Amino acid sequence: MNQATIDFIREHAEADVRQLALQGTKNPEVDLPFALDQIAGRQKAKIKLPTWAATDGIIYPPHLSMEQCSSEQTARYKGGLAGTSVSFVDLTGGFGVDFAFIASAINQHPSPNTQHLIYVEQQASLCAISSENFKLLGLNHIEVVCADGVEYLHQLDHADLIFLDPARRDNHGARTYGIADCTPNVLELRDELLQKADRVMLKLSPMLDWRKAVEDLGNVNEVHIVSVDNECKELLLILSKEEKPLKLFCVNNDQVFDSVTGGRFFCDTASDVTKEPSPCYTYLFEPNASIMKAGCFDVITARFGVMQLDKNSHLFVSDKDICDFPGRRFIIEKTTSMNKRELKVALAGIDQANITVRNFPMSVAELRKRLKLKEGGDIYLFATTIAGHQHQLFLCRKIE
Repeated sequence: MNQATIDFIREHAEADVRQLALQGTKNPEVDLPFALDQIAGRQKAKIKLPTWAATDGIIYPPHLSMEQCSSEQTARYKGGLAGTSVSFVDLTGGFGVDFAFIASAINQHPSPNTQHLIYVEQQASLCAISSENFKLLGLNHIEVVCADGVEYLHQLDHADLIFLDPARRDNHGARTYGIADCTPNVLELRDELLQKADRVMLKLSPMLDWRKAVEDLGNVNEVHIVSVDNECKELLLILSKEEKPLKLFCVNNDQVFDSVTGGRFFCDTASDVTKEPSPCYTYLFEPNASIMKAGCFDVITARFGVMQLDKNSHLFVSDKDICDFPGRRFIIEKTTSMNKRELKVALAGIDQANITVRNFPMSVAELRKRLKLKEGGDIYLFATTIAGHQHQLFLCRKIE
């Protein structure tokens, strides 16, 4: 990278990349495609990878690799799962975000044995970028290998931990979600992976049914459903040859809800559903996205002493606040049926609300139009079905 390109990147660090691409540059010494990748990459990294964005000299890859890489928050979480591994191999290195945070976590555990941290990536350009970035990030004992991950696995002797993030796009660029449809196909590699590693960490699509993934793979000890700001981002599976009760972790930002299945999968329904047609409870609880994905509503009911409004509504009520509930908490101010007269009384003086529908015959847009309510404000309206198949609206205020 020459000085003209460096100066161009610094001068236009906050500029609109699309406008820069259209305008071009009169300086022939500027490597414009590279400069645009760096400007766009750092702008995205400010949100997705703030530590990297604040590190001078980090090189960013083209757009697709930036889109596909993990966020700093989810990568740090994976680092926390590395434990005291001494030898670690990432067979699907990519931009190196997951590798860097896992390797950094391993480096923080001093070991009498020499650490072997190996990044494997078949694209030479990504290997070159990652190699330079790892130096800037102060990572030690790093080996960068430009090779096909599956071929490298075949000649690998042993590792404490192997990480894979199979590509979720087919040859035509279309998204894929099934394990067998990703590259590499981990189902075909499972036995070899377990033969050559004490533990295997798989990053899979959050769209996958985690129960099906566990059944298909076998040897799964842990399932981690990871959400950021209540948006499900990743499904992580930890495999090993050691037989253990399956443990489920539902993560949303810094909140972790965990439970051992005891050799069975969780039900999709709560074991205790309120029988009252119009529950007179003070508090309403909405589980976070990871809990919703996990479907462990029976565990939620038992652990927190709450009652589910209906087996398909996945909203809970209680007569007391539960500060550590894994999700959003609300104070119920009013409840009403869909009866016109009741609605008129309940909504008197209210012209806007944040509407959520769960197990309800109308969409948010349809209900908003029906109730003539604008979006926003500090009223949260939950439209749902309660036990007895009755449609009910809960007018609430959020507990911060």
